[in-house]
Amino acid sequence: MLKISRALLSVSDKTGIVEFASALHQLGVEIISTGGTHTLLINNNIPAKQISDITGFPEILDGRVKTLHPVVHAGLLAVLDNPEHKKQLEELNIKPIDLVVVNLYPFEETIKKQNVSLEEAIENIDIGGPAMLRSAAKNYRFTAVIVNSNRYNSFLAELKEHNGCVSETTCFELAQEVFQHTAYYDAKISEYLTTVASSAQSLPKTFSISLKKHQDLRYGENPHQKAALYGSFEQSLKKLHGKELSFNNIIDATAAVNLIAEFDEPTVAIIKHTNPCGVGSASTLEEAYRKAFATDTKAPFGGIIAINRPLDMAAAHAMNEIFTEIILAPDFEPGVLDFLMKKKDRRVVQILSYNTNEQYDIRSVPGGLLVQTRDTLRLSDEHYNVVTNRHPTNEELEAMKFTWKVVKHVKSNAIVYGLKDRTLAIGAGQMSRVDSSKIAVWKSRESNLSLTGSVVASDAFFPFADGLLEAVSAGATAVIQPGGSIRDEEVIAAANEHNIAMVFTGVRHFKH
Repeated sequence: MLKISRALLSVSDKTGIVEFASALHQLGVEIISTGGTHTLLINNNIPAKQISDITGFPEILDGRVKTLHPVVHAGLLAVLDNPEHKKQLEELNIKPIDLVVVNLYPFEETIKKQNVSLEEAIENIDIGGPAMLRSAAKNYRFTAVIVNSNRYNSFLAELKEHNGCVSETTCFELAQEVFQHTAYYDAKISEYLTTVASSAQSLPKTFSISLKKHQDLRYGENPHQKAALYGSFEQSLKKLHGKELSFNNIIDATAAVNLIAEFDEPTVAIIKHTNPCGVGSASTLEEAYRKAFATDTKAPFGGIIAINRPLDMAAAHAMNEIFTEIILAPDFEPGVLDFLMKKKDRRVVQILSYNTNEQYDIRSVPGGLLVQTRDTLRLSDEHYNVVTNRHPTNEELEAMKFTWKVVKHVKSNAIVYGLKDRTLAIGAGQMSRVDSSKIAVWKSRESNLSLTGSVVASDAFFPFADGLLEAVSAGATAVIQPGGSIRDEEVIAAANEHNIAMVFTGVRHFKH
């Protein structure tokens, strides 16, 4: 057990520190503190020494240097069952410090502010605090360390129960928490400075991720897998009703929000296993939903619906006709939320942010991570390169723009048939592109939808003319694809032969 006789308190977040220090004082603990913490304690009639009283050196450089002193760190790092360490402390008249309570300058909160300057961010990088935390945590057998104010009450309870002592087990747990905290703190600084300095042409030489656990999940993709959610997911998607979101729910919801963010006009997207079942746009959300649902009337059961406008009652009633796992919308008109909450098994989620500022897409691989910038590219007029004799009509061009937004979010190989305001058929994730097209055609027949006069979008080039001919036989009159195949001329010739308008974008949207 470690006897707590002398404590150093230096906190940026002063929540609960007065009550904690008062309890320490009542237990006979000598208190040392710094700057604003010292002033607060004295103003609350809690005896405390200034850090300069024990170092013999004033705080300098606007407080940048105050605890970076041998007297402080020797008091934290001395191994007290080492005779040589004890001898050196006695010779230098240095007393051990048994407890350090430190929390750090609010760097993460600072950089979240709008228009924060680099200078302000830099001034909120704590130096002395992490140094003390690491010293104390390294020496946990002889120095207890608290970095989290939520620990105050349990720590005090243990002190009172054990006559002013805490166990080595507690000290080890506190040390673990410190190193997790400082790693997170340093990672946020690294991420911020990397973002400030980075260019679109390069990724950082060292890639760090440090995220706080938001919650444990019941299980992962399958029941035998463990899972947890880390980071600030709740700042983007907020569950308003229903059971906790599962691992698969979160993956699907993310896919749905990324897709719906592509559209400026009122749009509804239905998602199943990260792939869109149907997407529709219209002047009303009810009509948009009907268009999306008509694409595939079977797959949406148990799926996810995402909307990019406040959900109104008419659309809510239409969506209520089938069971859906999740309905996501940026807001809900009066009465809609109460109506949706009548079904206990359905989750209702508010879209707070479309995550358009997320910079990287990250995948785990053996021994490391694959990191890429997110696929946020939107086509502009210069991307539409007509390569056939016949140019697309205005109607076909608008349909191309619509289907291209959708195909970007379909697993490769991806084929989407559609019009200017709706999908008609979607073929996803097949080993050959022509098979994806055949599946899309088959599904259109299942839904009694005609593809005559439609356009078709392909996420990558047609390697052979057979994929194009499949679209022609289905009734498509125009094609949008990246181009770039060694057989482009063959594909273009087939399009010309069948009077098909074809546009090359020069942009590929593989999605694995």
